[in-house]
Amino acid sequence: MSPRRERADAQRNREAVLAAADRLFAASASPGGVSMDDVATAAGVGKGTLFRRFGDREGLIQALMEKRIAPLREAVAEGPAPLGPATPARERVPALMAALLRFKLDNRHLALALETGGGNSPYRAGHYTWWHTLLRDAVRGIPGAPDADFTAHALLAAVRADLVEHLAGGEGAPPERMEERLEAYVAKVLA
Repeated sequence: MSPRRERADAQRNREAVLAAADRLFAASASPGGVSMDDVATAAGVGKGTLFRRFGDREGLIQALMEKRIAPLREAVAEGPAPLGPATPARERVPALMAALLRFKLDNRHLALALETGGGNSPYRAGHYTWWHTLLRDAVRGIPGAPDADFTAHALLAAVRADLVEHLAGGEGAPPERMEERLEAYVAKVLA
């Protein structure tokens, strides 16, 4: 049995909701400043539609992030070097970290909302688990590398959304400088 196709109006509503949420989160001074009511009103849909489709605010943010990160995930899973799976681990880990930092810089408002929203630990979120597993497995492929599990956690701590926001937004660090610092940090961790 083939998967059920989404109705055209439901697909339009979904796209309208995601576009409205994206605009609102980008314009908001804080991730908590956007409510489901705000999104429903901006998208021109009922609040019930929003909750049926996404479950809750976190589900909405996750759907928006998944849409944004899909090309990066594809490059990591199937693409060429330096992100793709055939890349030697010592080259791939720094490339993955640089790509993740760039993604979070380009999507600061969403990354911050997702990582700081709700009472759940960001370490239990699906996106964190995916990145941690990817990095851990890559670090395991580097001869002499330290404890792969802990190293993956430590590397991901360097690109937490709240830190990225603090450096880019609070301290005004240029993206190029942040990328240089991250590259140096990753090199030291993997040395």
